Amino acid sequence: MEIKVTIPDYSSINGLQLDWEEDFEIFSSVENDIVKIRANSAGLISLAKHLLILAQAEVPTGSHIHLDELNSLETDSAEIILEKI
Repeated sequence: MEIKVTIPDYSSINGLQLDWEEDFEIFSSVENDIVKIRANSAGLISLAKHLLILAQAEVPTGSHIHLDELNSLETDSAEIILEKI
């Protein structure tokens, strides 16, 4: 299977530009030191695109994407920080 995804280019002026799939749902939790992420197809594709955005060579080390229930995650989700090292 081949899936083609277009991601926004990183810009030092505008920073990371996230691209969300329509009707995405993402829920995260931590139970017994295990991080669990549950998402519908749109949510999984959105997360995959976010990781590819961070992986661009132009993105500086330390850049991160902070997700929480006020910013994209479902209610009662654990916060998620995706950071480039």
